[in-house]
Amino acid sequence: MQTTSTPAYRVPQTLERVLGHLPRYPGSVLFVTGLNLILARHLHPDTLLRLEQRQLRIEVADAGLRFDYTWHNGAFRALRGQAAEPDLVFRATAWDFYCLLQRQEDPDTLFFSRRLVIEGDTELGLMVKNTLDSIDMVVFQPRRVLADVLGELRGRLPRPGFVKG
Repeated sequence: MQTTSTPAYRVPQTLERVLGHLPRYPGSVLFVTGLNLILARHLHPDTLLRLEQRQLRIEVADAGLRFDYTWHNGAFRALRGQAAEPDLVFRATAWDFYCLLQRQEDPDTLFFSRRLVIEGDTELGLMVKNTLDSIDMVVFQPRRVLADVLGELRGRLPRPGFVKG
């Protein structure tokens, strides 16, 4: 993992004002759809058990976005109402989240430089951070994501064949 001092990029304030006024729930639905398609299959069952019904939040600080969600009955689910006190909150700028996903920045470096804020259940936060840190980021590359989604869809479609008349 690289640890570099990447130039900070911030979402323009006008865009932040617009995004900050969007309703939270539809965005959370889109966010958990991505988690379920891309991430869920790569998580260890013990991790998922510890996430069961825990209220989680991702805040993209410079975009005014919040995604409230949980793991329940085998899938990530968007929370309709904003959790008053989520069990765990991860907060960073869009750029810092991007750098984390691209492995351009180390989560500990961002945390100790106060660019990544983790609030709530410390043990849960450490478990989530370590779990994400252990995942091969290849699973997030667009080509890989598309291949995985298409493979899953192909497995669900009926096989072509002859119909007896």
